Amino acid sequence: MNYPDDKLKIFSCSSNPRLAEAIARNISVPLGDVAVNRFSDGEIHVRLNESVRGADVFVVQSTSWPVNEHLMELLVMVDALKRASAKTINVVIPYYGYGRQDRKARSRDPITAKLVANLIETAGAHRVIAMDLHAMQIQGFFDIPVDHLLGVPILGDYFQTKGLLAPVVVSPDHGGVVRARRLADELQAPLAIIDKRRPEPNVVEVMNIIGDVSGRTAILIDDIIDTAGTICLAAQALKQAGAREIYACCTHPVLSGKAMERLEKSPLTEIVVTDTIPLRDPGASTKIRVLSVAPLLGEAIVRIHEHQSISKLFEPHV
Repeated sequence: MNYPDDKLKIFSCSSNPRLAEAIARNISVPLGDVAVNRFSDGEIHVRLNESVRGADVFVVQSTSWPVNEHLMELLVMVDALKRASAKTINVVIPYYGYGRQDRKARSRDPITAKLVANLIETAGAHRVIAMDLHAMQIQGFFDIPVDHLLGVPILGDYFQTKGLLAPVVVSPDHGGVVRARRLADELQAPLAIIDKRRPEPNVVEVMNIIGDVSGRTAILIDDIIDTAGTICLAAQALKQAGAREIYACCTHPVLSGKAMERLEKSPLTEIVVTDTIPLRDPGASTKIRVLSVAPLLGEAIVRIHEHQSISKLFEPHV
């Protein structure tokens, strides 16, 4: 795609520069010239080295690890663009950090996903483009437009090329059934659900599997793989239930703690993820396959700039 328009500008903060470069390359727009630095006391300083006056500006920044650093970078960048008279400031957040704190699970809990939305709006953003928010209601935390893009079409396209024998899509919990159903529809495969119990954070106990997985190729799908405890325990349960082969996929590879080690030792054949978050240690597991969201985000950016509908980008290919 070629997009020669000096009123469309793409800038990157420091969380995922490779993705920002891929997006810019995909639509043939040069990446904006910006310097993101730290003062000696750790304060963040942003310097825009080109004019953005009157331009539609898109800032690419996943609020992934280190979450607080990258969130603050984004806020400072948006403020700099606002004060430099950008026409619109569109925040592209491939991974929305704090998204799992979307409700009060217990009394006196904060709703931090809403707080982050308030901060982004107050800084001066006009629009948010995000991939696979952990909870759909996060869109309602903003009083500015939110374009919520899905990873399922990208994952589905990949699995369709593999020619898997008797696939079954598996949701690792009840909360992910809608996502799993979308992938099942894409692959024209049946759906299974793992009924699990979480006695405390990051501790999961598998109860049973709802659906037939015996002799089938199981594809576990989630929006996030963090410590990989849930996915690995689910894979073990599927193996014990007679699954022929087991794959896992997600949009956001957070992969914290011993996640890579767990995945490498698990019965999973392959773990398919996207590049919304860069892998901290790409060589730690031979099982991981990374797909790019750059073409999808690039198309969304062009459509937004040209005031075209992007509704078709929201839905899987069903």
